[in-house]
Amino acid sequence: MLEQIRNTHPLVYKNFSALPDGERHLRAILAIDRYWENLDLPAPDVIRDGSRLPVGVQIEGEFDILYAGGTLGLLHAAVMAKKYDRKVLVIDRADPGSTTRDWNISEGELFRLADTGVFSRAELDSTIVRRYKTGWVEFHAPAEKRKRLYIDEVLDCAVDADKLLGMARDKVLASSGSQVLGRTSFVGCYQFPDHLVVHVEGSSGQPRYFRTQVLVDAMGIVSPIAMQLNQGRPQTHVCPTAGTIASGFEGVDFEVGEILASTEDAEVSGKRGRQLIWEGFPAKGDEYITYLFFYDKVDSPNDKSLLGLFEAYFRKLPEYKKPGPNFKIHRPVYGIIPAYFHDGAGCTRAVSDERIALLGDAASLSSPLTFCGFGSVVRNLDRMTSGLDRAMREGRLGAADLAKISAYEPNVASMANLMKYMCYDPETDDPGFVNEMMNEVMIVLDELPPRYRQAMFRDEMKVEELVTVMLKVAWRYPKILKATWDKLGVGGSLGFVKNLAGWAVSQNDKRS
Repeated sequence: MLEQIRNTHPLVYKNFSALPDGERHLRAILAIDRYWENLDLPAPDVIRDGSRLPVGVQIEGEFDILYAGGTLGLLHAAVMAKKYDRKVLVIDRADPGSTTRDWNISEGELFRLADTGVFSRAELDSTIVRRYKTGWVEFHAPAEKRKRLYIDEVLDCAVDADKLLGMARDKVLASSGSQVLGRTSFVGCYQFPDHLVVHVEGSSGQPRYFRTQVLVDAMGIVSPIAMQLNQGRPQTHVCPTAGTIASGFEGVDFEVGEILASTEDAEVSGKRGRQLIWEGFPAKGDEYITYLFFYDKVDSPNDKSLLGLFEAYFRKLPEYKKPGPNFKIHRPVYGIIPAYFHDGAGCTRAVSDERIALLGDAASLSSPLTFCGFGSVVRNLDRMTSGLDRAMREGRLGAADLAKISAYEPNVASMANLMKYMCYDPETDDPGFVNEMMNEVMIVLDELPPRYRQAMFRDEMKVEELVTVMLKVAWRYPKILKATWDKLGVGGSLGFVKNLAGWAVSQNDKRS
């Protein structure tokens, strides 16, 4: 596979060829990139009526919950197995407990996992490999117009994701009757009135069948279940992300996290255009994580492939962080962060079906700005697991019942609309639009109490706080009004208003 990209993507070829598992990562990247091809195909047929189950199949085992996906699914499975004594099966097409991205979070947010009673604070603390004094956001502009905004207690802890997931896997395996299967892929499921039969395949292609009360889909953005339930369009916007964990950079500050940073205006070529953004986070020892990404509509003409983004990453990396003479890549990190914009006062995306619940990126209910799938699951895990246990005890496992215990949050649904402003459009925007706008936002946030910036970047804003920020930005930067029309239009603006209304109602309900 590497030889096939030697001429088309020479920098990816060069850097991945130097890695002992470069071939494996390339295959994983190409598998994720098939997501774009699948968007043009008819929706998959993986949720089937029980009458279609082939005659004579051998059911190998029976479980309370089967998890398709062994990354974020393991966190949920550990709680259901240990706290609620559920017999669970976790399958993953790769190695359960390993991830292709790394995770950052604040200490207080990570310790919310301890609320489940399954993870101790000492265990969670041991997964933190680096703490930062502060972090900042800064967008490209002339010095007199550029505002670096410092933010404390936001994404300021680097977490060893594989260690945390390994803990979760061990807790599942220590539970009576629960299992974890690697190199095992989801194929389809058959719905019966009181159970599901799930069809999976091992690496040899041999079909296997398991019976379960509930199927939790944690297969990420490429989930065929999400594709089917949402008529082949499970996302409205995406954030392709490519980067590395490496050592040997020159001049890196290991006590500061760089939450969002741009080094240039948008790339423009005809009707294509994208505003590239960087992240930089110190990790364990002398390792440093750098990401390159951009926000975009699913149906834009831009090249959104991870393979193409990696080529741009290696080409542009010295403009952001300069590799020194001892520079070494330890492993690539990559993925497509999903976003879905709800046109209504509640969740308008399908996140469940009869006895099927979507989790993490498969559900696409997290904010695409900074606090992605990991943060969303951590924040909602205690509520989601207690809700599922109650639903199973009471026999309320219909689509509507399971949708109520998803990770949907009205404030996140509303604030996710802000991502639309980060999507560069060559037909309406100047190349410097995103940078110019974000510098104005940073100036406004700097003038407000620190809680505003922390809440915005931790998805904790109250509706009145968001309105305050929006009004102040509009006063300082009237161009945002035209941008709102260009980005949202009539339909999008009405959808945003509905989001805000639903958020306000839910906020008042909590207060009362």
